[in-house]
Amino acid sequence: MADGGRGSDGGRGSFGRWLREVWEIRLYRYVAVLVTAALVTGAFFAVRALTREDRSCAPGVSRPEGSDECVGVTSTAFDFGRPRFRDAVRAIDRENDRLKEGSYVTVALMMPYTATTPSTLSDILHEVQGAYLAQWEANHTSNGQAPAIRLVLANPGATSAHWERLVDQLERMATGPERLRAVAGVGMSTEDNKRAVAELTRRGIPVIGASITADDLANGHGGKDPFPGLARVSPTNTDEARALASFAKVTAGRALLVYDKPGDPYTRTLQTSFAALIKGSPYEPQPFTPPADRSQEGTTANTFRQITHLVCDTSPETDTILFAGRHTQLRQFINALGGRGCQDRRFTLLTGDEGSYLTGDPQLDRTALTRNLSVRYTALAHPDAWTRGAPVTGGSARDAAALTSLLERAVREPVGPIGPTALDDGQLIIAYDALRLAVHGIREATPEGGTVPSLSDVGLQWPQVKGSLRVSGASGWICLDVHGNPYDKAVPIVELTAQGASRFVRIAWPEGRPPEKECLPPS
Repeated sequence: MADGGRGSDGGRGSFGRWLREVWEIRLYRYVAVLVTAALVTGAFFAVRALTREDRSCAPGVSRPEGSDECVGVTSTAFDFGRPRFRDAVRAIDRENDRLKEGSYVTVALMMPYTATTPSTLSDILHEVQGAYLAQWEANHTSNGQAPAIRLVLANPGATSAHWERLVDQLERMATGPERLRAVAGVGMSTEDNKRAVAELTRRGIPVIGASITADDLANGHGGKDPFPGLARVSPTNTDEARALASFAKVTAGRALLVYDKPGDPYTRTLQTSFAALIKGSPYEPQPFTPPADRSQEGTTANTFRQITHLVCDTSPETDTILFAGRHTQLRQFINALGGRGCQDRRFTLLTGDEGSYLTGDPQLDRTALTRNLSVRYTALAHPDAWTRGAPVTGGSARDAAALTSLLERAVREPVGPIGPTALDDGQLIIAYDALRLAVHGIREATPEGGTVPSLSDVGLQWPQVKGSLRVSGASGWICLDVHGNPYDKAVPIVELTAQGASRFVRIAWPEGRPPEKECLPPS
């Protein structure tokens, strides 16, 4: 029994050792598996981190997933890969660097800096230059008024497709140490820009539109203000059309309307304004359908060739064509009219401020303008508008000369260099005025003895920009109504020449005459 007992205990001991060995082997295997998995996982993420594409472009600017565009806000000398911007961007960077911490607020110039068409890039360059000159003037020639102005460039993408991402970034800047107090510029009157302005103003960020003219990207229609805090320095399409009508004496029986269908905010409101001018016309308006991205060629040239036949089919008394479309399609239509069958008949084509893009468009057939065809458009501004024979109110030669004098100094340091400049397209002038309006609102909102205005107070200044508080812009007086729209703003009528330049014709006025010297909008 005693031996049997020892044999039994020894068996249990052997079994226990065996069991421990089995579990140890399994444990080692589990541990090995876990370690291997951990190593593989770590290696995976390490490789992923090493191979992940760096999507940053510059501080504050990066490429969104699925896009090669550098989107965001740059406060450095980053030029968005556009060498033509380099000198102007470096000038802004130098001016920003000299500002003392705590002494400034920030204004963002929102434009599609990654656009690809040469005419658009040319206009953007001129707006950057104009905005910078206004910044330099505010910081150096205003007798030490506070706050100083820091200028940054904000890119929503070539077509503003990334506007939501940009708006979020701008809001963070408004509540952060950058002290963003206004967004200026905006660019074209497109659906995405309209959404961007709506969201910026909804979040309490004031916006100053430079070249936007669409009626539905403005306040005041139907007594409503869908964009609280929005101010503009350019007339609406309706005001441009009214000014054009007062100049050209457009009559219903002698005009044909050609328009973009379905259109965008700019073209739709221009179409509506033109249609009102020729109500009762015997001719059905002629539509064309461009690509969604209206900077692209598409197939509209074929449609325009057909429309030229209809132009020739009109009565001999018809001599005016009203065109509601963007500049790419405008150029295509002018080229088509150059080859029309009825070249013995004289026509005048009238359009909105998109005509200014054609002065630098190499694809324009300039010989078309030698074939009984005149092209006239409403410019946002023109350097010859305030020279000899200018009206005594609504603007002045002195106000225009202040900019040209500053422009001459910008050829070299300390103001420049800012790269090749041009005033004919009006973009430099209108951007200069937009930044001056932003500075005016910011400084008027700054409490006495203070250095930084509250964000909400800046946008509340626009209804008071009139009378002696108007901004005497280089493009003309900026007197805003209670909705932030310019009242009876000067509208230069400009003719496109066969040499590719713009020839100033004369100033027209939405009210049919210049404003009174008080420049107070009526009720």
